[in-house]
Amino acid sequence: MSDQQPAHALYEVREQVAWITLNRPEQRNPLSADMLRGILAGLETARADDAVRVAVITGAGDKAFCAGADLGGFGGEATEVEKHLGRGGFVDMFLAIQRLGKPVVGCVNGHALAGGFGLALACDLLVAAENATFGTPEINVGLWPMMIMALITRNLSRKRAMELMLLGDRIDADTAHAWGLVNRVVPQDEVRATAQALARTLTTKSPLITRLGRDAFFAIDSLGYETALRYLQTQLTLVTLTEDAVEGVTAFLQKRDPHFKGR
Repeated sequence: MSDQQPAHALYEVREQVAWITLNRPEQRNPLSADMLRGILAGLETARADDAVRVAVITGAGDKAFCAGADLGGFGGEATEVEKHLGRGGFVDMFLAIQRLGKPVVGCVNGHALAGGFGLALACDLLVAAENATFGTPEINVGLWPMMIMALITRNLSRKRAMELMLLGDRIDADTAHAWGLVNRVVPQDEVRATAQALARTLTTKSPLITRLGRDAFFAIDSLGYETALRYLQTQLTLVTLTEDAVEGVTAFLQKRDPHFKGR
């Protein structure tokens, strides 16, 4: 029998959809250094594979999507400088999701807490199981969700964000849906199938237009109002010059389904 441990993050492609699964269910799928490397490797593979049109991130098991950072895994004998540099893995992961060039669906199969909450928020769309919970419990152990605060403030109003971070409470899936954090709430035994169905729908859209639109969505975050409008004017011109835009409009006028080529 082999003593080799299974991969921290699994990678599988199903019908043009890459599934990246955090694979430490007995530990509630914590974001250890090895887990971060595994997720990054999966994202890099999905980005490089033209056959992959959408990525889904989920957790193994039915109790936790991800319970946050592995506090023990980032401690140990490491120096403070090494710990600081190790936290850069979170930055790399969040940026890799944003820069993937393809939609990312979060399949929240259970608790999404602390860094796991941030990972969920980094996804473009979220499907959550009814038993899922979300929150930032860091304040309860004398910490603050620094590494995910940029994601929290981009997804929640200031008052909601401060409520979560100051109180350290959890919210359930229905509340997360009401707050606009989650797109779908489904029974636990349907969450993966629902995420796959949503991802498959995304694969029918133009990959080029999806990438251009998604990239523009993130780009205007840091732009002033007028600058954003001018930038989007340019991006629309680029979109209309693509073959897929011509095909989409032509198909609409001819009352048929479009056949996008990603050009």
